[in-house]
Amino acid sequence: MTDSAITKKSKRSIWIPLLVLITLAACATAGYSYWRMNKAPAAEAKVEPPPPAAPVFFALDTFTVNLGDAERVLYVGITLRLKDDATRARLSEYLPEVRSRLLLLFARQDASQLSTDEGKQKLVDAIKQTLAAPLVSGQPKQEVTDVLYTAFILR
Repeated sequence: MTDSAITKKSKRSIWIPLLVLITLAACATAGYSYWRMNKAPAAEAKVEPPPPAAPVFFALDTFTVNLGDAERVLYVGITLRLKDDATRARLSEYLPEVRSRLLLLFARQDASQLSTDEGKQKLVDAIKQTLAAPLVSGQPKQEVTDVLYTAFILR
């Protein structure tokens, strides 16, 4: 055999296993990618967050209050969004205390401030703060998550 024949044979013997190895690596990579793509939707489906809990609302009768700054009258209806049913039961049980706190709060309001959107939002924050304190000593605080106006007339 000649030198060139030996060189060609040794080059072929190196290339064939190398090509087989590259082909196997490509097939393994493709198979792994296909497996991950099919596995991903199943994993995402399992991680769905639970549906939100139904809101707990507590509607109060409307309030008619003389405002302290002028001879103006505020007619306001509110509905409270609460954290849980236990808070609703507690507010219902102590309804006269709740209404008294709110009447005193409304009577201290300024008509010029209540006529603006910012003033109405400040009143919402004040209602949350007023109702957050325990109704009687030894009870937990009320957690009012939102205050919704159902009626609002300023005369």
